[in-house]
Parts: sequence; C-alpha cells; structure tokens
Amino acid sequence: MPEYAFIGRSNVGKSSLINMLLAKKDLAKTSQIPGKTQLINHFLVNNSFHVVDLPGYGYTSTGKKSRELFSQMIGEYVKLRPQLTLLFILLDIRHAPQKIDLAFIDKMGEEEVPIALIFTKADKISRSAGAASVARYKEELLQRWEELPPIFVTSSEKKIGRDELLDYIQEINHSLDPRNNPSDVGDNPSELRENPWDAPQDPSDVGETPSAHS
Repeated sequence: MPEYAFIGRSNVGKSSLINMLLAKKDLAKTSQIPGKTQLINHFLVNNSFHVVDLPGYGYTSTGKKSRELFSQMIGEYVKLRPQLTLLFILLDIRHAPQKIDLAFIDKMGEEEVPIALIFTKADKISRSAGAASVARYKEELLQRWEELPPIFVTSSEKKIGRDELLDYIQEINHSLDPRNNPSDVGDNPSELRENPWDAPQDPSDVGETPSAHS
C-alpha cells in the first residue's frame, strides 16, 4: 500500500498540515514545543494509502544522542521502506532558505528518494512575499538540481493548497493501480478504482499504526 511521508524542521506546521489534509482535527498531535513528534505514525486513509508523520529534524530537547537516534530512524525509513511512494518535505515560507533544509533536500536527491516540497504558513505573509520566498528556494536549488521537485504552497489555517495536494496524491495512486493500465483493465469501467476523496470521510476510515517497521 502506498505511503506518503511528511517531514520538516520542528514547528514547521507538519501536524497541522496533516490534520488539514485529512480533515481530521487533532489526528496528528500539534504542539508549540519543538520536537514533539518522536515516533513514526501511520494514518490509513480510505483503505487506499497511508499518510506517515515522521519526526521533525534539526531539533530535540533531549540532546545529541536523541538527535542521532531520530536521524537513524528517519534515514532507515526513507531508504529502506519499500512502501514509501513520496516524501513531502515541509518548509516555512516565512524564512529564507535554511542550510539544514537545503542539506536535507540535497541528501534525499542524492539518495534518489522521490520528494516534493511543501511551503507552509502562507497565510502569515503577503502573497508577493510568499512568491519571493519560493523563488529564493528555487534559485538556490537550481544551482545543484537539473530539475526541481514538485512544489506546493499551503496554509493549514486557510486550507490553501489542500485540493492541489489531494489531487496530486490521487494522481499518483491512480498511476500505481494496475487496474488503471489499459493493458490490464477490461472493458468494464467499474473495474477502475474510484477516487477515494469522493467518499465522505468516516472516522473508521482513518487509523493509526505505531511504527514504520510494524
């Protein structure tokens, strides 16, 4: 089953984005304290795919040893998890390109991990300032990247970018389903998977598993 993982620096708004994306308040636990997420949490969506909440990188109040453990846990997941379909890397649109973010993006590129970039908190600044921030990131990345990964601009408060993200995920799911391959699908259109986002969200449709290695 496909897995779409979300990662970013602590307090980038990752949990709020996941809650907004799945329309489930408090599904992913939010906190004003950096480093709150310390496990890999899986949320099953419509029995079609998992959204995965990864610990934030770059901060932990428990010291160097914990940072190393988090780094190892994240590294093992993104490199060894065969179900990982795409890694969304979250960036705070209010800030100039950060070395730690750029280094993480470059590392994922070197390791050929499929990624997309999500700029968060777009409601906190003007549209022109947001566009300038995205442009700075693009300029920085194009010094090393031949082609940029997909980029999304979001706001959890205003639900900006939600439809675009869901459409993108659904497009990938559709492409992965062998029933959508003309060579594998019969003449009956009902054999094609329905868009899971067309169905009402029911609390029983979203579950949680405690670990990426379960």
